[in-house]
Amino acid sequence: EAPRAGLAAPVDRPQVSDQAELDAWATRVADKTHIPARVLAAYGRAEMWMQRQKPTCHLSWATLAGIGRVETERGDFDLAAIAASGRLVKPVVGPPLDGSPGVPAVHDSDGGKLDGDKAWDHAIGPMQFLPSTWKKYQERANGDGGAPDPQNVDDAAFTAARFLCSGGDDLGTPAGWWRAILFYNQAVAYGQDVFSAADAYAEASVAP
Repeated sequence: EAPRAGLAAPVDRPQVSDQAELDAWATRVADKTHIPARVLAAYGRAEMWMQRQKPTCHLSWATLAGIGRVETERGDFDLAAIAASGRLVKPVVGPPLDGSPGVPAVHDSDGGKLDGDKAWDHAIGPMQFLPSTWKKYQERANGDGGAPDPQNVDDAAFTAARFLCSGGDDLGTPAGWWRAILFYNQAVAYGQDVFSAADAYAEASVAP
């Protein structure tokens, strides 16, 4: 099965600012899920944009929140420590993927530009992208013409949404959801953890 979708984010209306509606939605869902409202706004905006750009993908904010939950627990960082701009106060860079026991060997792909290491790649940002994956799917969420920032929760959430929807799967179906999640991370245990977190968040969001 696929996790529930939860309380839907507002509809994205072209040429109209939806910020007030998004903020109200994020505040409401934050009270029920205990996810910071600023982070929920990033997840909700990504859902809104993908519903317009790829409506057949059916990506929900809850799936992004599930990924965020698993990554924060694995990486031991705090999504509450975030600036109003959406940038993490303390950038998140995972350990080197240097072939140590239990760790894959991923040689440097970005000259250390994103992770500070010219020998090995590291997962970066709140959604823990590899630099090579970030380079392929990166997107600036606020449309200001600046460079996409993997340490910005808006950019990271939108990029994760683009990545999850890139295979043409319908994430509203069990098969499509699992294909997309295992494309994001091939470990079945990871997918199970994301499923549990996403479903719990979705359920909480519509609780009385």
